[in-house]
Amino acid sequence: MDIPRQLTGMGQVVCSHLAQIGILQYGIHWYFQHFVSFVPCLFRRQNRKNRGVRASLRGHTDTINAIKFARIGPNGPVVILSGSSDKTVRLWHSSVTSVCEFSYTVVLEGHTSSINCLAFNQDRNLVISGSADGTLIIWSLSFTQDEFHISLIQTIPTTPKLLPLTLALSKLGAAGNLVLAVAGTKGHVQVYICGAEESQFHLQATLVGHENWVRSLAIVSENDTPNSDLLLASASQDKYIRLWRIRQDKQATPDGTVTKRNFMSSLSNKAHLLRTFGASYLLTFEALLLGHEDWIYTVQWCTAGPKLQLLSSSADNSLAVWEAEESSGIWVCKTRLGEISSQKGSTTATGSTGGFWNGLWSPDGQSVVSLGRTGSWRLWIYDRESDHWRQRFGVSGHVGPITGIAWAKDGAFILSTGGDQTTRLHAAWKHGEDETWHEFSRPQIHGYDLNCIDSIGSTHFISGADEKSLRVFDEPKGTADLLQRLCGISLPSDHAMPDAANIPVLGLSNKAIENLKDNQPSNGDVEPTDAPDPSLGADYKHPNPENPPLEDQLARHTLWPEREKLYGHGYEISAVATSHDGAIIATACRASSIDHAVIRLYETKEWREVKPALTSHSLTVTCLRFSEDDKYLLSVGRDRKWSLFERDASDPEKFSLACSNAKGHTRMILSASWAPGDARVFATAGRDKVVKIWRVLENGQGLEPKCLTTMTYPVAVTAVDFAPRMVRDGLVIAVGTEDGEVSVSILSLPDMGLRSSQKIDDA
Repeated sequence: MDIPRQLTGMGQVVCSHLAQIGILQYGIHWYFQHFVSFVPCLFRRQNRKNRGVRASLRGHTDTINAIKFARIGPNGPVVILSGSSDKTVRLWHSSVTSVCEFSYTVVLEGHTSSINCLAFNQDRNLVISGSADGTLIIWSLSFTQDEFHISLIQTIPTTPKLLPLTLALSKLGAAGNLVLAVAGTKGHVQVYICGAEESQFHLQATLVGHENWVRSLAIVSENDTPNSDLLLASASQDKYIRLWRIRQDKQATPDGTVTKRNFMSSLSNKAHLLRTFGASYLLTFEALLLGHEDWIYTVQWCTAGPKLQLLSSSADNSLAVWEAEESSGIWVCKTRLGEISSQKGSTTATGSTGGFWNGLWSPDGQSVVSLGRTGSWRLWIYDRESDHWRQRFGVSGHVGPITGIAWAKDGAFILSTGGDQTTRLHAAWKHGEDETWHEFSRPQIHGYDLNCIDSIGSTHFISGADEKSLRVFDEPKGTADLLQRLCGISLPSDHAMPDAANIPVLGLSNKAIENLKDNQPSNGDVEPTDAPDPSLGADYKHPNPENPPLEDQLARHTLWPEREKLYGHGYEISAVATSHDGAIIATACRASSIDHAVIRLYETKEWREVKPALTSHSLTVTCLRFSEDDKYLLSVGRDRKWSLFERDASDPEKFSLACSNAKGHTRMILSASWAPGDARVFATAGRDKVVKIWRVLENGQGLEPKCLTTMTYPVAVTAVDFAPRMVRDGLVIAVGTEDGEVSVSILSLPDMGLRSSQKIDDA
């Protein structure tokens, strides 16, 4: 079986790095496991396929905090260095045949706490790691005969102690000396020097000036000459960037002593002396960059253009490009990208809170990319003709655990929801001969964690959250037009659709809004606090209608209006399912007693509850599924029990318990699915590491369940689903496990024997 990957989501991205080969790489934190992932071709404008994540590399057991691309020697292999909260640095070796294929090679151990930052020097093949244990470790890396060799050279305890958050390492002068800058949970920067003939780093200066944590350091040569001055940029939570200059001291003697020096008397520009054998250097304060209004997360230099430029990213929702004026030498902000000032103070619902967590240059300096709290990479490309930065769509995805997914009933798109309190719509963009999956709408931005979702027909969906109620949403005309134009999804013609939706200033629900005709007066009775934000109106026009929406548009202009709220449960919603005919909705909530472990049914004509509630379970119902003909409702729960409810032929709104199995699994059951057809076959999956295939048979006294097949897995099984149609006269079943593995199997009919099975390869 060939199983190509078409759609990839994102977890919480915590670090990133852009290689000279044009590959964007970022550390990503998932719910059950932790990956290093990278996105190729993001900066290759000649590539028109717009493919997203190409691979994810498994190995770490906790959050990844730091990532670096490196090349071993001038002609050696490209490697990825990743540092994690699991206290290790891992090295991933590139394939000979492709720069997008990496394999795990070596692990570096020595720290006693999480690793926060990494640095690499190609001249000496040194790897430096900074950890929350307050130490730096210097490693030597070599590559001979297709093998990597690692040796620990030095362990440096920071004095005064700080938790390193950022490192900057550079060659110092033509002699081959090295300078290392370290900063973190203090307002100062520590500078270490390692001589050309030495292997140890020594602390030689402490730079003061910042009044809060220093989050990022970046160092660069001012020009291409061997003895060029170095510029060190430090970015802090105090909202300022400080520039420091390191220049060779011409008045030093060959042994490093000073014969004559005229230090500046100003306390604000103290000159620090950095000594190595045979040379000495002066480190002085160069400039203070003002302009950001909140924490500054990252700074990065760009040397590709005619002028040296510095890119900074901030929690004030902006990126800034700084350069020195030719006439005065004063550093000024030349370009600002991101959110405009009128949107400051906006809430999570409009996607602006949290700012930009990082900013990266492309190798040619013609593009910048940034990641914000909403989970999308934003890409800007410089247009030389108009002297303007133009935004292009990037890769987007959830930034929290994904707790539910549901296909539209006609299979046109897929909806996902999760712990980042958003619901997202993904569809296939058809452009030319290519077809790639992208996020086209963000229908719901909530104030509670979302736990489950299901579609109602092709233009509605229902979601359940920790707020104890369920919400029903209608597709707006703006989203339908977009999906028709870019994805070829036909517009429904059987009912009227609202134009768009927004959230009132003091409201919590998405409200439908309509376009006002030129001669149509507005409603003067609307209270100012309930009036819709005009920037989110239905007459908003997509600036580039031939491409998927940008992050700004997703967060502000693709909401779906809310049709109904469903009440009745006393605790957080745990499961929801809709019948295939769209007439009945089944819901359940978290429960620790039989009183709350009920299944409530709602009809979709008047949105009223169908009473009485269905009872069978004693603990939380984790999954609900309707059979293909809607004749049966299957429920599974934490009480290790599955139950089957049968629909009343005379009253389609009524269901009654037909059969159950109190010992279906030895541990809690987490998922279930019906097989296609009328064979009454379903699967259950549990924490006991097994998937069981059941068939329900009729006898003279009712329904009798029979277990046909048991499939065993190495870890707990958390998700299971049958394909909606048979393949090669067999049933296709997908199984997901707690460690993130997904496998697809084919079961033979009628005995349900395992014919073949294959794991989905992330690469």
